[in-house]
Amino acid sequence: MKAPLSIILLTGGAMATDIHAQTSEDPLAAWRSGVTIRAVAPQDGRHTIHSYFNTCPESPDGRYVLFFTSTARDGHRGDVTIRDRQSGDEKVLATNLTAEDAHRVACQQWVSQGARVVYHGEREGEWCTWCVDLETMKERLLARGQLAGWGRPDADEVPLYSPHWKPGAHPDLDLINVVTGARRTPVTVAALRQAYPDWFQKTFGDQRPSIFFPILSPDLNRVFFKMALATGEDPRSAKASARQGLICYSLSEKRFLFMSQKWGHPSWQADSRHITEVHFTTIDSNDGRVTQNPGMSTKAARAKAAAEGRPAPVTPLRDVSGDHPSTNEEGTLVVTDSLMAGFGGGSKEWGIVLSDVKGTGQIVLHRFDNSHGAESWRVSHPHPVFSADGRRIYFNVSSGPWTQLFVAERS
Repeated sequence: MKAPLSIILLTGGAMATDIHAQTSEDPLAAWRSGVTIRAVAPQDGRHTIHSYFNTCPESPDGRYVLFFTSTARDGHRGDVTIRDRQSGDEKVLATNLTAEDAHRVACQQWVSQGARVVYHGEREGEWCTWCVDLETMKERLLARGQLAGWGRPDADEVPLYSPHWKPGAHPDLDLINVVTGARRTPVTVAALRQAYPDWFQKTFGDQRPSIFFPILSPDLNRVFFKMALATGEDPRSAKASARQGLICYSLSEKRFLFMSQKWGHPSWQADSRHITEVHFTTIDSNDGRVTQNPGMSTKAARAKAAAEGRPAPVTPLRDVSGDHPSTNEEGTLVVTDSLMAGFGGGSKEWGIVLSDVKGTGQIVLHRFDNSHGAESWRVSHPHPVFSADGRRIYFNVSSGPWTQLFVAERS
């Protein structure tokens, strides 16, 4: 029997589609009613953009929210700002930054238990990564000619990589300590070539790719990344580089764990072993094995069932597209953004979709036209992510002339 489809009204005037099955234990129960949805820092004439779904804009202690502000129509030039969640007071941490795009802006992120913020950008024609200490407000240059990957809010080390459009003489992965400045290079392109020679030769031949977009696991023992081959020197162009592969490396064991040819939109789960991927799939980083989340029905799952002569999986849940997924700390819920065509919406409509990982329930928390906002060459997607305590979900909305950071908060 299919689960009922109902529409519920959330506090704050947001309409949400609630697709659910009746179960004795409902991980979505707290999100089914009494949810407020609002702009985090409402102010006309500026963009407020959080960086990505791999990091939460809320500080570990819950006091501040971190975002990039810009009064430029394209959202490329601006400041790194924090806002006190209770008082609404704002403090600018860094100014005069030019970002790659309005998609990830300055890749600003919390580190050192919230005592510091790391970000990167271009100043006076040079790309660098910096760190600001919130107590002293002193800015520290961490690296010239390198950009910040995704670290952890409770850690002091951050991964660095060279610009994918112009990696220069250092194509490898570095880790830098934001307190001491100590640097190490745990993963090299040469080692990757040796570990996966056939794939490397077939994909890159004698060309020289670089490690791109490294993301540390919560326990800091693993990192995954993709490879980039520079194809143009304009960083603000889709032709800047060709990106290939999903590679996972154990920093603690000093060995490669798996290589997949396809990168979707991966994010670590809290157990530091599993990786959440697009279309409700999970990757086991021990060996790269991909599984479908229970109860989830996607086009790929239905096609596989048909090819194997099995009945197609039956589920009340709908597949998503666009799809930047991440899980809550308990690993019970996955939140993602999606085009709403599969949910009866228009071609320009996006939504924030919250699903039980067991496939027993699904809620569209918020729906909106996302075709406006920052006029960047690369659009700002919603990129939803949970707060550490799981009570709030942050996401970007481009329904008006200015892209705005929003939050959905349960009671």
